[in-house]
Amino acid sequence: MNTVKKPLTPRIPGQRRRDVVENDAFAAFARRIIRAHGRRVATGDVEALRDLVALSSVIDDAIGEAVVGLRQFGYSWAEIGQRLGISRQAAQQRWGGQS
Repeated sequence: MNTVKKPLTPRIPGQRRRDVVENDAFAAFARRIIRAHGRRVATGDVEALRDLVALSSVIDDAIGEAVVGLRQFGYSWAEIGQRLGISRQAAQQRWGGQS
């Protein structure tokens, strides 16, 4: 069942890029949360240290999911690699098997 309301999410044929203006603000929010978690651990919450370290694998999984989604959306390995500061070959080697 498709629950997307067509008038709210127009799709122009041939257009693959969506400009989402809140990405910068959302990323900044995520960074603040992670830094706050680190400060909380630093104040003596040793039990939360494992949770903080586990975030790195969650971030890696999220990056993989994002790359797979961008590939399905039509972005090339070169475009993805450029945004990550790596070669297209490196991007494809790292995430090519996840699609």
